[in-house]
Amino acid sequence: MARMLKFNIFRYNPQDPASVPHMESFVLEESASMTLFIALNRIREEQDPSLQFEFCCRAGICGACAMVINGRPGLACHTKTKDLPSEINLMPLPVFKLVGDLTVDTGTWFRRMYGKVESWVHTSKEFDPDSIEECMENEEAEAIYELDRCIECGCCVAACGTARLRDDFLGAVSLNRVARFVVDPRDERTDRDYFEIIGNDEGIFGCMGLLACEDICPKHLPLMNQLGFLRRKMGITAIKQVFSN
Repeated sequence: MARMLKFNIFRYNPQDPASVPHMESFVLEESASMTLFIALNRIREEQDPSLQFEFCCRAGICGACAMVINGRPGLACHTKTKDLPSEINLMPLPVFKLVGDLTVDTGTWFRRMYGKVESWVHTSKEFDPDSIEECMENEEAEAIYELDRCIECGCCVAACGTARLRDDFLGAVSLNRVARFVVDPRDERTDRDYFEIIGNDEGIFGCMGLLACEDICPKHLPLMNQLGFLRRKMGITAIKQVFSN
């Protein structure tokens, strides 16, 4: 006999003056291979069409369905109900602006982050559409690809102790983004240039090293390695600047 699941879902619409934050419960019969994404769609289709939550790809690629699942950030489409107890608590991701219910605005946060870390290849070369494409060593391409696998779901930001205390902290996703350009041979920035961006409390030195970011990353990115790599590189750069003055 299938389990009956109880979903306690955060409800609040900031656009409605009459709305107040509260938890609302829904009961649903569990089906085979049910994910939270499937469950939430069934609740919206069968019980409450006003329920707000985000989804797009349904395959763990877009990161849109990130939420706090029983106290732990994760993707609804990746989370199977069989791995959860019969009572499930769902909350929106913290840190990001709430749109409504389980939906948050990650886009504004990431757009601001891209500007702060200057998330583009800095090069003095002019683009020539008629030139032959430049080749890259396989090892370099693989290193860039590994860091580019980030789907920007916001789970690591939501799990970060520093990000939840300070809205100016870049977070693991931003530092991972910087590391992606550090290893990119096409980017002409120096360690000193990167130090100006992340060599402070808003960047790598604001990280408390709790590593909840790596623990909950749905794509299993090597965030611990990248944060350690940047911390060493920026520390050495700071020492060089002291002795060069």
